[in-house]
Amino acid sequence: MKHIFLTSLFTAFMFSYFGLHASVVIVIPLAGNTYQTAGTISSSSRITASGIENWVSAESVYSVWFNINKPAELNLSLIMENSDQKSKIKVTVLGKSYIITPGPGAKNPFPIGLVKATQSGYIRVDLQGLEKSGPSYGRPVSLQVSGEDRGLIISCVKDNTDNRFYWGRRGPSVHLSYKTPVDTDLEWFYSEITVPEGEDIIGSYFMANGFAEGYFGMQVNSETERRVIFSVWSPFVTDNPEEIPEEDRIRVIRKGEQTIAHDFGNEGSGGHSRILFPWKAGVTYRFLNRVRPDGNGNTLYSAWFFAPETGSWQFITTFSRPKTDTWLKRPHSFLENFVDRNGYLGRMAWYGNQWACDTNEKWYRLTEARFTGDDIARRGYRLDFAGGMEGDRFFLRNGGFFSPPVPLNSTFTVSPTKLSKPEVDFSALP
Repeated sequence: MKHIFLTSLFTAFMFSYFGLHASVVIVIPLAGNTYQTAGTISSSSRITASGIENWVSAESVYSVWFNINKPAELNLSLIMENSDQKSKIKVTVLGKSYIITPGPGAKNPFPIGLVKATQSGYIRVDLQGLEKSGPSYGRPVSLQVSGEDRGLIISCVKDNTDNRFYWGRRGPSVHLSYKTPVDTDLEWFYSEITVPEGEDIIGSYFMANGFAEGYFGMQVNSETERRVIFSVWSPFVTDNPEEIPEEDRIRVIRKGEQTIAHDFGNEGSGGHSRILFPWKAGVTYRFLNRVRPDGNGNTLYSAWFFAPETGSWQFITTFSRPKTDTWLKRPHSFLENFVDRNGYLGRMAWYGNQWACDTNEKWYRLTEARFTGDDIARRGYRLDFAGGMEGDRFFLRNGGFFSPPVPLNSTFTVSPTKLSKPEVDFSALP
């Protein structure tokens, strides 16, 4: 088993590294490329770093995705462990179903068949158990794909270095970084987000106002709960907030009546605040941040949220960040999914009307944005990402295994004349 896996990986590496694609063989780990897309999701039957474990239900469908850069004929095989019990598995790909029968004495990998892909992009492979002689249908661990076409490149989440199976299943995170005027002390950052109907998938975080030390946006936590989140990272770099020395802690200076504030960790550490608010798809929401030094070696970060449903600005929090003396730097937005089991579902949002205001209350329209992605996107482990512009606003999209991607590091520019500056009375803000 291990010999087959390593040999296939080595073969794929050699052809990929030296640019020799006359024959391509790649082993696709199910752990980083598979989702349960039908049947009841339970804690006992799950996808782990070892593949599909405790596969007992005939209602469960496990779907594997990989990408090809051109039309090709592909030979597919399923690599399994614990196939000492006989089972029958249906494999469906490109509208055609195949039956494999793992069990004692059967050949591993188990051949599925020849698949003819007529176009480039993502290919979905569905696995469903039909019959089993033991408690489960076995443990599938990998999908082996081979093709003879010259120039064929097969892309997937290839390894678990730095926990990439988890990050890959979450899907690629994408960002927009806005160009700002040079040699200007910027104090305020304003922008708007509209999530189209049907794009508000559980696990989505639509981050409107990012800056060098934190972020502010809205997310979908469950079928019934939605949050507006504002956080600032500590200058002490760690994923465990308990490790932060007292002199490096983010402090809450003020917070709104509905605001919940506490420390956060796992993706850096610092101060976290949120309100529960039932924001809706199809509605445009406004975000406003203030960043200013306090003159004592700290910087104050404040956030306000405007919902059409309430018709007024709602104060979230003011944080103090120690050992920091800065005005607003690196305004940006991003889109991410934080629920890995939902990484096969797509989401997108419109990001519009970005403005920055300097210390003299002069507003600047931010019309240029650079599109980037996270480690999973940059490595090409996931290719279902896009960013761009339409009319007077930008957009971000990820997940859903669509094709083709928008090239990373693309730059987009919207018209500077279509939108007027925000009508914000700073002195009247709560």
